[in-house]
Amino acid sequence: MPKMKLNQIVEAMLFASKEPITTKVIAKIIRKVSKREVPDDKLCSVNAKEIEKVIDTLNRSYEKKNSPYLIEERSKGWSLFTRIEYGVYLRELFPDLKPTRLSAPALETLAIVAYRQPITKAAVEAVRGVNVDGVLQSLIERGLVGIGGRADLPGKPFLYQTSKNFLEHFGIKNVDDLPNASELRQVELPQPEAELVDGEQLSLTGVNSTDEGESDEDDNDSLEVSEENEGHNNPIEE
Repeated sequence: MPKMKLNQIVEAMLFASKEPITTKVIAKIIRKVSKREVPDDKLCSVNAKEIEKVIDTLNRSYEKKNSPYLIEERSKGWSLFTRIEYGVYLRELFPDLKPTRLSAPALETLAIVAYRQPITKAAVEAVRGVNVDGVLQSLIERGLVGIGGRADLPGKPFLYQTSKNFLEHFGIKNVDDLPNASELRQVELPQPEAELVDGEQLSLTGVNSTDEGESDEDDNDSLEVSEENEGHNNPIEE
């Protein structure tokens, strides 16, 4: 077997992996294979920090060469992506794949959950002013929202939170990477009466409540969820 460089191995693994992969896992695989196939002191003792340095070097190399590739870290690990500007060409390779689309009410509800999680359904409804049963169920079915436990309130209502799939599809590592996250969490918005004393501040600036009595099901407007990179983002069908 020909001698291979660490950066080549890392790049090949990121290219071949269908799912994000952590630097710890990359290092573990390299150590295991190297000890078995290609005894090399450097490869046999590589660690996660060294892999991070390699990834940084690869990204700088891509940028210098104006390469269509970049390596980014998401919630589940690192992935090799194609830059967004090449998306117009790449989409022609997959004509049957449709971009993710969410209705305006779904996006509003998802934003409230994202910035105020964990949050009860009643708290979301207090902000939006309408029933959100159907919208929350849709977000759960899409894998963007999940149940994170129960609130210490009468009736023990469910607490809703975003999923790792949410982070992947919006191209962020964690919810702290959301735009203006710290500021928006401090803004006061309506709270359900049952949570006025013990509940957290449930609010979000920039989320427009629909008129009272309006139903989410009546709003047919839809908005496209942006996909930061074309590489590994699989669309959620409407």
